[in-house]
Amino acid sequence: MTSTLAPQTQSAVRDKLPLAGLFALFTAGFVSVLTETLPAGLLPQMSSAFGQSESLTGQTITIYAVGSAVSAIPLSTAMTRWGRRNVVLAALIGFILANTATALAPTIGFAFGARFVAGIAAGLIWSNIGGYAARLVPGKLQGRGIAIAMAGTPVALSLGLPAGAFLGTVVDWRWVFGIVTAISVLLVGWVLWKLPNFEGQALGDRVTLKDAVMLRGIRTILWTLAGFVVAHNLLYTYIGPLVAHAGIADQLQWVLFTFGVASILSIWIIGTFIDRHHRKLIVASMALFALAALAIALSDAGTLLLYVAVAAWGLTFGGATALFLTAGSRAAGTAADVAQAMIVTVFNIGIALGGLIGGIFLAGFGVISIPWLAFIIMIPTLIWVALGKTHAIPAKF
Repeated sequence: MTSTLAPQTQSAVRDKLPLAGLFALFTAGFVSVLTETLPAGLLPQMSSAFGQSESLTGQTITIYAVGSAVSAIPLSTAMTRWGRRNVVLAALIGFILANTATALAPTIGFAFGARFVAGIAAGLIWSNIGGYAARLVPGKLQGRGIAIAMAGTPVALSLGLPAGAFLGTVVDWRWVFGIVTAISVLLVGWVLWKLPNFEGQALGDRVTLKDAVMLRGIRTILWTLAGFVVAHNLLYTYIGPLVAHAGIADQLQWVLFTFGVASILSIWIIGTFIDRHHRKLIVASMALFALAALAIALSDAGTLLLYVAVAAWGLTFGGATALFLTAGSRAAGTAADVAQAMIVTVFNIGIALGGLIGGIFLAGFGVISIPWLAFIIMIPTLIWVALGKTHAIPAKF
């Protein structure tokens, strides 16, 4: 039987984004980041309930990142033969169990265990969302599809965390984790309804971690990502002291709001242009972030400069995950799932290193050393981007 659709109609169907499926992946990413950051907004209530200091209770975020870092590569490798939907469902079940356990946790030690399990689920989610989205959309819209699916990260950071903190003032903090559990349960149904269960890789087609690391383009992307994430987390972890140093400590919430709005705007910009101007966008983002770090280092020059710098920084952050995952997917080819697991691992290591190194510099050289260090780190990062013109992030994109 031949199709009765006109050629133009057939082309429109092929070019249509499967938004229901992409938003299911978006929500999965949103739940992941919201689960990670909720303790930051609920810290006083949680520490009081457990009878522990806020510094110790805050390590529930650290243990989550550790769970993601140590699990992303081995779990993704072990589950390469699974259907892609089954992998996402396994991760969502992990969130349901972990957030329920956190909500019911009688002690801080029990909460640590639950948070570690949640981190494992997150490592699995982030290792698969980008590749899933890439297979879900037509090839020439791959970047846009990944950008939509990955937008859950900045949206959760910009809107989810403040919303969670507000809910913590209205209901008991345990109910906030219960709400996230309920969202995850609903999402399981949505995923079963709207996402096709793409086949995993056959045993003979499986690409090993060693094979993926040997790809020159992947190494360049990972080094660039590492520099960006460490520099970003140097600033993000210590944004409070930096704003206080600029003499506007009472405006911290507005500085963070500026960052959040710019990050969300970045999602739209990246999603619109990534498939036609991928390389230009990633180079421009790295260069703009370097300038933003330099401007923050010079923030004594005035409040306006700080706000402009933070807005520029947000513009580089919102779509960064989509830029790097798209680069990894294109550079790795059949090794895309393994490459994305490595990206997740490097991202989480970068988060930990940014906080650790920043703390050392804050104690040893003062808060103003942090943006200077971020700027210095971005110099070799820009060099790595330049070196990737032919093999990592080609000029044709």
